[in-house]
Amino acid sequence: MELRQLRYFIEVAERQHVTEAADHLHVAQSAISLQIGKLEAELGVKLFERAGRNVKLTQIGKIFLTHAKSAIKAIDYAKEKVDEYLDPNHGSIKIGYPTSLASYLLPTVISAYKEKKPNVVFHLRQGSYSALMEAVKIGDINLAFLGPVPTGEPGIDADILFTESISALLPISHPLAEKKSLSLNELRNDDFVLFPQGYILQKIVVQACKQAGFTPNITSEGEDMDALKGLVSAGIGVSLLPDSTFYDSIPRLTVKIPINSPQVRRTVGIITPKNRELAPSEKVFYEFMKQHFSVLEQYQ
Repeated sequence: MELRQLRYFIEVAERQHVTEAADHLHVAQSAISLQIGKLEAELGVKLFERAGRNVKLTQIGKIFLTHAKSAIKAIDYAKEKVDEYLDPNHGSIKIGYPTSLASYLLPTVISAYKEKKPNVVFHLRQGSYSALMEAVKIGDINLAFLGPVPTGEPGIDADILFTESISALLPISHPLAEKKSLSLNELRNDDFVLFPQGYILQKIVVQACKQAGFTPNITSEGEDMDALKGLVSAGIGVSLLPDSTFYDSIPRLTVKIPINSPQVRRTVGIITPKNRELAPSEKVFYEFMKQHFSVLEQYQ
């Protein structure tokens, strides 16, 4: 069994079309058919069956695909580690991140690191809070930024990089827009625009409001920061957002006001797998991150 046979098999299985797989791999269709034929002969089973112009996996083919993909992932990862041991400064780093950290933290730390290690390549993957934790657990990625930082999560190690406040964002026409700070309870009669249910930032806001003695009236939802800020700008409602999302600017027709009671804060940090070693280039970046924010904290 050869690696190219497995790669050809996976490509055909995912596209369900030999010609399309051949075009994508830049090889002749006959070469793919020959190698898959050899693979089937060695295994003693049929992996595909015809479905008109397409092909589809047999039942045993579906089982084989799952294990073939795991094998290729493991081999590719092993090759990456060998390459990085030869020269960690030319390695690749895969990082997961949520939308709430996309505008400031991510570009800031990557640009700072690229100044020191210009030949390192970054592969970035956006995802939800739970999806990023699962990706680290199963080995799709080894590093992910998260806020808040999970505690006691099986299979996950976590480091807090910094802690930040969550402030209120109000339309500029709001009756409280002139205040220097406010109690969260003062917004009890307002409409809220938040992330949808299942997003960790909605959970944080709802819990804070309940701590302040009310349940927020969520009238509109958005799946990214720009959407939420735009809804507040339009006067649709108020929102609570992390301070790091305002570093570049505060949206037009809005005001950002600190919350003095209760204090609403979140930790921001990086998670790694508990039972899996980081690749050398990942380890160097991980240590850089901890040092970078340790230095920043000393000047705050």
